Amino acid sequence: MPDATPVVTRIAPSPTGFMHIGTARTALFNWLYARGRGGKFLLRIEDTDRERSTPEATEAILKGMRWLGLDWDGDAVSQFERAARHAEVAHALLARGAAYKCFSTPEEITAFREAARAEGRNTNFQSPWRDADPASHPDLPYVIRIRAPREGETVIDDAVQGSVRWKNADLDDMILLRSDGTPTYMLAVVVDDVDMGVTHVIRGDDHLANAARQSLIYKAMDWPLPVYAHIPLILGPDGKKLSKRHGATGVDEYQKMGYPAAAMRNYLARLGWSHGDAEFFSDAQALEWFDLDGINKSAARFDFKKLENLCGQHIAAAEDADLMGEIVAYLSATDAAPLTDTQADLLSSAMYCLKERAKTFGELLENAHFALGQRPFEPDEKAAKALDPVSRGILTELTPHLRSASWTREGLEMAISNFAEGENIKLGKIAPPLRAALAGRSVTPSIFDMMLVIGREETIDRVRDAAGRNGD
Repeated sequence: MPDATPVVTRIAPSPTGFMHIGTARTALFNWLYARGRGGKFLLRIEDTDRERSTPEATEAILKGMRWLGLDWDGDAVSQFERAARHAEVAHALLARGAAYKCFSTPEEITAFREAARAEGRNTNFQSPWRDADPASHPDLPYVIRIRAPREGETVIDDAVQGSVRWKNADLDDMILLRSDGTPTYMLAVVVDDVDMGVTHVIRGDDHLANAARQSLIYKAMDWPLPVYAHIPLILGPDGKKLSKRHGATGVDEYQKMGYPAAAMRNYLARLGWSHGDAEFFSDAQALEWFDLDGINKSAARFDFKKLENLCGQHIAAAEDADLMGEIVAYLSATDAAPLTDTQADLLSSAMYCLKERAKTFGELLENAHFALGQRPFEPDEKAAKALDPVSRGILTELTPHLRSASWTREGLEMAISNFAEGENIKLGKIAPPLRAALAGRSVTPSIFDMMLVIGREETIDRVRDAAGRNGD
């Protein structure tokens, strides 16, 4: 294909359930390849299986794509709505002699295969109608089959797998159009890819054998073959196909688990593709670096620890405003209560001391409890132990020092340091009860950061609440 041809890629999921993380990785590879070259990235919904396709599953695909930030060009195409065009091509192949009408019944086909199996022969059905005189055709329902070559080889030059060969004797005369006039998947995919101008078909290597069969349609219609790139599947940590037993497999589950979309893009890109030793990278870098020759032939293993490590790096590196937007979406996705304006303002103010410590938005929000919660704070079990009578007495004595302190980090550090020195106690005796008073938790951001975020009056009110709390 000439280099001047604009790149057009596509993702074509079936709306029969949730959007699998493997489909998301395939979509990402297509998006990176097209966007990195100024090309088009298209979305086609392969909804020809009417019994299993649902509007809810289609919406799940669209939501998953939007969450991952994989924007597509134009409207999503419905394969089902193009059935008439698919049938048109099947009849064009018939007219060219590249296909034929087959009147064999399901019972006859089953009998052929059983006999072939018993005799140790190839079980691909060989229709008696392949070379029959049209004058002998009965007035009965028929399917349209492609006239596959019987001699020689079919070769696919794959950008990932290399040159792959099939003996034509192993390729069957696949059905293009069923007896009820509906197209098969194998025909519809090719026609849609051609009509949509797809130049590069990047998909899972479980479709590699399909490429050989689909290439027969391209050749019979004198259509140029796309560049094929069949990428390895994603395996679980145990080396078996990724499934529910390994953890989340649906894209929506990852959003609900609180992972940032940028980290998912980074991790999925690195899952089966590499650029040197780079592990953490931005979208801009991925778009610049991504190429088909960087895709590995071997299957990739999903590693949740690596994913969480990347998530932590991306949260730490993100702009605060971007994190706030994703947190709002995370709360909505998990059906949690939305932030009030006051909570949003405090969370935004606290982001600088939260994002360095969290690997998920759930962790970040838990660490932000001091900014999101309301008085009176009910301490958890560990925090409550830090509020014994002696510690509550320390908080009572500390209160006037906080009231007169300069409300800067340096001023607060000085005030507490002077108090500790004057009372002849170590900071280690002050921090735990103060942490419990400010957040009701034992694991929080720095006590100084919390005081700066919530302000003098709220700090003093919380300290007084905790100091006056009755012990157990």
